[in-house]
Amino acid sequence: MMKKKVTRNVGKYEVGRTIGEGTFAKVKFARNAETGKSVAVKVMAKSTILKHRMVDQIKREISIMKIVRHPNIVRLHEVLAGRTKIYIILEFVTGGELFDKIVHQGRLRENESRKYFQQLIDAVSHCHSKGVYHRDLKPENLLLDSYGNLKVSDFGLSALPQQGVGLLHTTCGTPNYVAPEVLGNQGYDGAAADVWSCGVILFVLMAGYLPFHETNLATLYEKINAAQFSCPFWFSPGANSLIHKILDPNPKTRIRIEGIRKDPWFRKHYAPVEYREDEEVSLDDVRAVFEDIEDQYAEERTDNKDGGPLLMNAFEMITLSQGLNLSALFDRRQDCIKRQTRFVSCKPAKVIISNVEAVAESMGLKVHTRNFKTRLEGISANKAGQFAVVLEIFEVAPSLFMVDVRKAAGETLEYHKFYKNFCAKLDEIIWKPKEGMASSNLLRTRTC
Repeated sequence: MMKKKVTRNVGKYEVGRTIGEGTFAKVKFARNAETGKSVAVKVMAKSTILKHRMVDQIKREISIMKIVRHPNIVRLHEVLAGRTKIYIILEFVTGGELFDKIVHQGRLRENESRKYFQQLIDAVSHCHSKGVYHRDLKPENLLLDSYGNLKVSDFGLSALPQQGVGLLHTTCGTPNYVAPEVLGNQGYDGAAADVWSCGVILFVLMAGYLPFHETNLATLYEKINAAQFSCPFWFSPGANSLIHKILDPNPKTRIRIEGIRKDPWFRKHYAPVEYREDEEVSLDDVRAVFEDIEDQYAEERTDNKDGGPLLMNAFEMITLSQGLNLSALFDRRQDCIKRQTRFVSCKPAKVIISNVEAVAESMGLKVHTRNFKTRLEGISANKAGQFAVVLEIFEVAPSLFMVDVRKAAGETLEYHKFYKNFCAKLDEIIWKPKEGMASSNLLRTRTC
């Protein structure tokens, strides 16, 4: 018997499938019922926020994202509260992570790298003008929209300066991108630290690898503190010079954003984005949610009481693929460019689950399955932490199922390698379209 599709409303938003999953939150696709526009909804359980004493941190993240409104920063529209959950309504960005572009392409051409760097500097400069320091800038936190423009996201570690305090003291961020003064456990200038991270990102875009990379943390810290790196031969003299000015281990002599914007290499083809800051930003919704975290709520309806695979409508399928091109949904050769990788099968859902479980166990992974959703867990390749993957089955047509696979924990590059190996072992149940079959006919013409 075919199962009903889950329908859930949060305020004026129709909430659909999960498109991302982290330790403390899930991100779901949703649609504004009034305007028809797509949005992303970050869902957090109040119990989790209270248990981990994250109220101040989450409130700060939400407030910061409402304050920093810029074309190159992911827009936060509003925040709502349900009886047990908080819903953060965000701009829906369809182009994936900049990190995935590097994984797929390798190093980028200098002009393309410069364009992304210019947009990054514009976004970071805007944050600093509002007194906001990101503190976790890295390619994984840089998204791309459907036009290929950069969008800064994830302000979970951002800081606002406290009154009367000029320096920040919390050591945070990803080690490979963190400035030496942050690792030094002394006070540091948030603006200078962000600039350093921008320099590492520029190096990675143009080189295809990190300037500071060691498996041993002590050795990594030594190299960062000494700014021990060298630019590859293909860097132009202008790029080489600017990167050395940015990756200066002394924050007092390190080039500032004003200096970067005056640099001849940076200014080439530079066209600052035009926008107007005439919209007043209200934090009333943020205050309402957090003043009474238990009582404020937005109505939530769930109609599906069965445990079968969820139905996915055509609109949701289209929004899954970049540039509204459905071929990426069915062609596994293109899937490696996205973190939300997926494949299609004509086998029954229970057969898919049993095959997934068998392959996962053969790879030494722990398996947890519930309601056609499976979580695979193991230790990362470098034994530095947990590696986890979530698979969910959707019925897209009678006897045609899509299996969505996404990283829940671990390194993105390791996940891409896992996905390729995992699919190779599942080859017998994965449906492959005939050569030359048009993507628009995929749902109507298939061989199972």
